[in-house]
Amino acid sequence: MIIWLASYPKSGNTLLRSMLSAYFFTKDGKFNFEIIKNITQFPELILFKNYGVNSHDEMELVKNYINVQKQINEKDKNSIRFLKTHSGLSDINGNQFTNLNTSLGAIYVVRDPRSVVTSFANHNQMSLERASDRMLEYGATLGGIKNSINDVDRIKTYMNSWSSNYESWKAFKKFDRYLLIKYEDMVNDKENIFLSVLEFVHKLSKAKFIVDNNKLKNILETTSFEYMKNLERDKGFEESVKTNDNREVTFFKYGPKVNTPESLSIKIKNKLELALKKEMKELGYL
Repeated sequence: MIIWLASYPKSGNTLLRSMLSAYFFTKDGKFNFEIIKNITQFPELILFKNYGVNSHDEMELVKNYINVQKQINEKDKNSIRFLKTHSGLSDINGNQFTNLNTSLGAIYVVRDPRSVVTSFANHNQMSLERASDRMLEYGATLGGIKNSINDVDRIKTYMNSWSSNYESWKAFKKFDRYLLIKYEDMVNDKENIFLSVLEFVHKLSKAKFIVDNNKLKNILETTSFEYMKNLERDKGFEESVKTNDNREVTFFKYGPKVNTPESLSIKIKNKLELALKKEMKELGYL
């Protein structure tokens, strides 16, 4: 059954995926970029092509979200399947993104929007002003660029605004199938936060929770920002994007020590704080 790793883009989803893939898909817990491929993105074109869905028709893809999830579960009948998504949990033209029959639960990663905006702007090669506007835009999408040189950009993701994305995934909370983690806590209290994630996963799967301490030690060492930044520099990372003139945009560019709310201009900082005041207060960012 599927466990969602959900987040607004550039909020720490890759860090969580890296830690989980190192724990569940290696013997020693040492991270590398190959193992992260065990946790795929949804929606992703290859998943729909594999199940015979017309990948050239956007609404046909959306109509088959649930069907493809059912088939994924059928294939992985006796195991957990982690799927990453930046989609909101809202319906798309009357079609559900997922439901309780195809999903065990959701882990939602949230990050201070004043830090998200800088990384979002860099990754999408847009101004901070434009990036901040996109974060407040209900109905915002990613991708859908059929001729893109980046595979991930060829399918549309209905992410919505930062606040609606965050609020929508709370739907799993009332069924006790929801875990909220803050990116800042993952960085500052990495071991305890990851243990809480593992405990949640084992609870959902009704499996006995026994920690592999050797794996845990190696995971903490090999998923630091500096380690992953150096790994991208030396080996490359297929999730980094390329501009239309074929320049590569570094994925691990701004670490938590550099990308802080204080680094923003007063104008953009005030805009985000005013528009997202309710959620930011709830999360302790204000």
